[in-house]
Order: sequence, then C-alpha cells, then structure tokens
Amino acid sequence: MDNKKVYAMSFAKVYPLLTAKAEKKGRTVDEVNEIICWLTGYSTEEIEIARNSSIAYGDFFQNAPFPNPNRKAIKGVVCGIRVETIDEPLMQEIRYLDKLIDELAKGKSMDKILRR
Repeated sequence: MDNKKVYAMSFAKVYPLLTAKAEKKGRTVDEVNEIICWLTGYSTEEIEIARNSSIAYGDFFQNAPFPNPNRKAIKGVVCGIRVETIDEPLMQEIRYLDKLIDELAKGKSMDKILRR
C-alpha cells in the first residue's frame, strides 16, 4: 500500500485493528492505549476523541503532542522492513506503533515494550 493511502486512512479505522490484534493474544485495550500514549504523548482521553473523529492516521502522528524521544530505540522488522531504516519520517512513526503492537501481541512485558 502506498504511503499516501496509509496517511489518509482514518485513525478510527486503524485503532480497532490495533486493539483486535492485541486482544486476540490476550492483551488489553488499556495496554494498547498505554503504548500509544507513551509513543505520541496523547492522553487516553485524546485517543478516545481521535477515535471518535475523522482525523487521518497521518495527521494523528503529525499532531502528536510529545513524541517520546526514546522511540528512536525501537528496532526490528515490521512488514519485512526494518523500522530504524525507514527514510520517510511519518511512515517511521507509524511503523514504530506497528512494531510496539507486534511486541505486545507476542507477549513482551510492558517494561520492555516501553523501553524502560
């Protein structure tokens, strides 16, 4: 899928996919929200507002209030691509979240996922 299509998708459409992936593996929506809060600086309330709005996925990341500086420590492969080598900054931010949700679904502890 081309980047512009990913950026244009609504956050409201992507969010249930993220939570479903986690829940299918016995994890919780609260854990998904904690990851999104850690990564972007949004509060849980702001995530809920975004979930009930028409904000595009790309805009959700571009408008992130406090992107976590430790997100640069996220390494690994998502969709066959190393997240640390993605040149497009916005796509890298999106793939960081994908990687963290993958780690959650694989059973990693929140401390390890959040690089504590």
